Amino acid sequence: MPLAPEQRAQAAIELIARRTTGKPGPRLHESCRPVDLEDGWWIQQEVTRRLGLSVAGWKASPPSPGKLVAAPIYQPALSRAAACAVPFPAGSGTVVVEPELAFVLAKDLPPRQQPYTGVEVDAAIGSVHAALEICASRYTDHSSLPFPELLADGIVNNGLWLGPELGAPDVATFQLTWQIAGETTQTAEARHPNGDPRTPLYWLANFLRERGIGLLAGQAVITGSYAGVLKLPLGKRTQFDYAGLARFEVEFRGA
Repeated sequence: MPLAPEQRAQAAIELIARRTTGKPGPRLHESCRPVDLEDGWWIQQEVTRRLGLSVAGWKASPPSPGKLVAAPIYQPALSRAAACAVPFPAGSGTVVVEPELAFVLAKDLPPRQQPYTGVEVDAAIGSVHAALEICASRYTDHSSLPFPELLADGIVNNGLWLGPELGAPDVATFQLTWQIAGETTQTAEARHPNGDPRTPLYWLANFLRERGIGLLAGQAVITGSYAGVLKLPLGKRTQFDYAGLARFEVEFRGA
């Protein structure tokens, strides 16, 4: 049976407490643990409602069996600073990031009855940027959790670092290079998991539309990691090169 509103609220209150204190915890109590994707989605939405923070963007990926990837990125967790403070988790000495592209909207895509076409969504995009998703979970160990529990917590999202605008059209593959200060340059064959980095954005616009939620001008949408996860040390500059599409450097610091 789906969770009752008071059970969703109980779960949201616990997840918010973990966000606020920066202290992850075990699985949610059985009394408020989501058992399906709808439960996970509605707990996530209750977290957003109770936090009262503006949504600066979304992470998205088209659904697959047992998975629904749609999660808000809150305004305080979006940074463009060359020195980016990471408040959670404390004491780890590293930050986990995923190299992505971010589509920043110039026009609203409000809820409506008629589905959005790819052409309409493309027309709403103002710019495309190199980006790093900042990852952390509110669970002590999220690696084996059922997906509804991950969805409730925003699918391991802890923020977004928004880098420079691309100097060429977005692509599905490129050679990614990064170098941590004082260390050897590393490379990876960067490849978008869906083949086309815009496909998840097209899906998200209509998923949210069906649920009475719009995408807003200024919001940034990330659509999947090109190179899995990277662990970067706090307090050291890392230079990135998206094969000439964008070059940047960033240093993550503990808050």
